[in-house]
This record gives sequence, structure tokens and C-alpha cells, in this order.
Amino acid sequence: MIPRWQTPFRSTPRPPRLDRLPSSLSPRQRAWQRFRRNRLGYWSLIAFVVLFVLSMFAEVLSSDRPLVVKYRGEWYFPIVQTYAETTFDGDFPTPTDYLDPFIRQRITSNGNWAIYPPNRYSYDTLNYFAKEPNPAPPSSENWLGTDDRGRDVLARLIYGFRVSVLFGLALTVIGVVIGTITGALMGFFGGRFDLISQRAIEIWSSMPELYLLIIFASIFEPSLALLIILLSLFGWMGLSDYVRAEFYRNRSLDYVKAARALGLSNVQIMWRHILPNSLTPVITFLPFRMSAAILALTSLDFLGLGVPPTTPSLGELLAQGKANLDAWWISLSTFGVLVVTLLLLTFMGDALRDAFDTRLGLAALRGRVEPKLPDPSAGSAGGPAADAAAAGQSAAGARP
Repeated sequence: MIPRWQTPFRSTPRPPRLDRLPSSLSPRQRAWQRFRRNRLGYWSLIAFVVLFVLSMFAEVLSSDRPLVVKYRGEWYFPIVQTYAETTFDGDFPTPTDYLDPFIRQRITSNGNWAIYPPNRYSYDTLNYFAKEPNPAPPSSENWLGTDDRGRDVLARLIYGFRVSVLFGLALTVIGVVIGTITGALMGFFGGRFDLISQRAIEIWSSMPELYLLIIFASIFEPSLALLIILLSLFGWMGLSDYVRAEFYRNRSLDYVKAARALGLSNVQIMWRHILPNSLTPVITFLPFRMSAAILALTSLDFLGLGVPPTTPSLGELLAQGKANLDAWWISLSTFGVLVVTLLLLTFMGDALRDAFDTRLGLAALRGRVEPKLPDPSAGSAGGPAADAAAAGQSAAGARP
């Protein structure tokens, strides 16, 4: 018999510390994980953000002014300041044309140097020293060619993409704010207010939007602000229906009744409790609304009812491509940029819709807890008892 003091010591397992337990994910974190599982939508978001950030630095990527010039020991920054031609020993006190071979030779010789952007043309640059008539095909000077006025197509694509995305963002934000407010009020209060609001929206939606744009374009000078105001008057009605349905459904749930019992006001209940639970259609609506805004701007510019001619636009380039069918590089490059932009937004919208679809999350959860079916090759589905019963039946059937 082994003495007690010689027996091996058996320690009781300690319970795990509470701070080391895996914390449960919030609904937003689970939605983000589902969004990242959609590789096409996730990488579309990254690609779209990268393209948009690059377009915000269009003046650095595509400009007819050097970024930095060192001339006779002095530093100059033409990208942010305008210098007269006499600064670089020119003949006139006018703004310097850095495409002039004389100016280019002055700032790049005798110990002087200049750093140019990757593309040496801006969206409104007219190259008076071009070697080919306009529109010119792609070359080493103009990578995507020029339009019918001699302006660089690549520069106009970069600046036009920025204008389109900013226009889509502005129109989407305004439409989301107005649509969320109107939908929340109709869905929360309901009754006569909802009925009157619905009839008013039906009357307003029957207004001919295109005719109003034509009328206002003939009265006022075309501008981005005018387009945003006019399109915002009609762009919120689609979202308001979805928000109204969500508020109408959530207002009868128990947590809203509990908030009322606690004495919260209607504004607090709508803002703090119902709105966070009704954001799914709002978030999934954003990419599709933005793509619709970009398409609307492109269509209006193509028809000549959009931005002023001096503003770079994808629709204006498509109109030039239609007018100059021989200059295939204009319509082809513009169509490619437009298709890629809309595809990225569509993939992002599909991924957001799947990420905020709770039915997919429940299906994945059920898939984790449901027992797996046994392998048919390992035996019958009933286990040993079923195998024995089957053997007995076969033996009974084999008897004479």
C-alpha cells in the first residue's frame, strides 16, 4: 500500500477566466464577416475606394502644370500657384504654358529640372503644339488619344469619374436623409397621416421628371447644383417605401411597447430604438442608388441637359464618340470606365444585401448544429439494429 504522502498530486481544473472567454459578435460584426465572405463584393469595394481616392488626387495624376520646378536655384510649385511666363525668362506676363517647347527647354536644361505628373494634360488643356489633327488616336503623348477639340481623353476620364462619383454621393446622401425621415414618419404614426402622405407621394411621383429638367435647363444656366436639386426632389420616394414598411412592422414589437412604458418620447423611440433596427434596406439601397445617380448624370450629359460644357463628364465623352464614329478610342474608353464603375457598385450592392440578410445567417447557424447524416457506405441508416433486422428478413425470405 502506497502511503498517502507518496500518491501523485491531482489538481482540480480551474474554471476559465471570464475575460478570456470568446465574446459574442454584434450584429454589425456578423454582417461585416458575411460581407467579407463574398469575395467579389469585398474586392469590388476595395477597387472602388482605390479608384475614388486616386481620382480625388486628379490634379497630381493628370495636369498640364509641373508638380515642382527648380529654376536657377529657386523652388516653384506650379501645381498650387500660377506663375507668369516672365518668371522663366519668357516674353509675355501671361500664365505660363508648360507645354510650350521653349518653356519646357528652359526649365529642364542648365541644371534646372521639373517633376511632371504621370499624365501631362488636364481635362481642359488644348495642346497647340500637337503633331496630328484632332481627334488624334492614342500615342505616347496622349495615352488614350484626344477628343474633337484636342483635349486629352485620359484626363477627361479621370476628372469625369470624380465628378460622377461625387454627384452620386451627394444625390444618394440627400435621398437617403429625405427618404428615411418621410418613411419613418409614415410608418411610425400611420393612420390618416400615412394615408395622406401616400396619396401626396403618388401625385408627386406622377410628375414628368424629364420634362421638368428640360424646362429648368432652358430657364436657368446648367450646373451641378441645379441637377442635384432637381433630381433630389424625386430620388427619395423609392427608399421611403422600404423605411415605412420597416417602421410599420417594428412599431408593434415588444421592445417598442416597453420603451413607451418607460416614458420615452416618440422621437427617442424612433431614433434610438426603431431606426437602428430598420437600417437594413437603407444600407443595401446605397450602391444601387449611387449607380442610378451616375447613370442619370451620364444620360443627361449625353442629351445635353446636364453639366456645363466646361465640366468634364462621361456623358459628354459618349456624345463625342457618337458624333465621331471614326474616333473609336473616345467611346470605347468611356464605355469601359462606365461599365466597370457600375459593375463594382452592383457587386457591392449584392454583397451588402447578402450580408444584412438574416435568413442566410440563420441557415448557416442551423448548418452548424444539425447532425450529419451517416455515410451509406459504412452501413444502413438505422445502425446495428436495422442491419440485424435486414439480415433476419433476408434469411426468412431465403427459407423454402
